[in-house]
Amino acid sequence: MAKKTISENTENRQVYFIFDKSNYRLMLISIAVVVIGFALMAGDTDIYDFRKTVLAPIVVLIGFTIGFFAILKKRK
Repeated sequence: MAKKTISENTENRQVYFIFDKSNYRLMLISIAVVVIGFALMAGDTDIYDFRKTVLAPIVVLIGFTIGFFAILKKRK
């Protein structure tokens, strides 16, 4: 009778991605900010330095916040 092939079913399907191009950009920016924050923590200077105890954790948290925003941002 009526035979449906796989090609007929796949012709009408459209592929939708969950994230938009701007989401991926924001995720890459957030990864870069987190890496910069961890790089600020590294080094042979004093362990109680302002850069290691205050600045670097703030930069890492900002990077995680950007990543969180990138995941939740809606498509246009």
